[in-house]
Amino acid sequence: MKIIQTVLSKIAVILVVSYLLAPLSLNAQQDVEFSQSELSVRTKAGEVFNFSVELAESGEQKSRGLMFRREMAADAGMLFLHNRDRVVTMWMANTFLPLDMLFIKADGRIARIAANTIPQSRDVISSRQRVRAVLELNAGTARMLGISVGDQVAYERFK
Repeated sequence: MKIIQTVLSKIAVILVVSYLLAPLSLNAQQDVEFSQSELSVRTKAGEVFNFSVELAESGEQKSRGLMFRREMAADAGMLFLHNRDRVVTMWMANTFLPLDMLFIKADGRIARIAANTIPQSRDVISSRQRVRAVLELNAGTARMLGISVGDQVAYERFK
């Protein structure tokens, strides 16, 4: 009985400390700032869709990404920009929003789409080929708008 009481009291202490530190943790989660920009996606059918995106360029910004966010506007996203072409791997740990990940070549063409990624998963999501950027949108956006591999993303940093 004494062992159970000791375990329960330790659990209670952990819960109280977690509760008291939660506001500090939340502030740490929100301290990374992102620049805003606009981009568009032109489908093979000729339709153009505009998005307001946050830019993830620094290591800190790329590490944080959309972690801890609970919502995102339908026409919003995050653009992860790299200085050179490379195979990009990502995961959804601490990301609560299901996302579509559009892997983009240096010329702006969409090379791969990882649709409906699983929130909070640690499964690795790979571009499978060398790309320059990744555009994250709300899950289902690519399918709903008819965005597919080979479509063109227009943004100032793509050739």
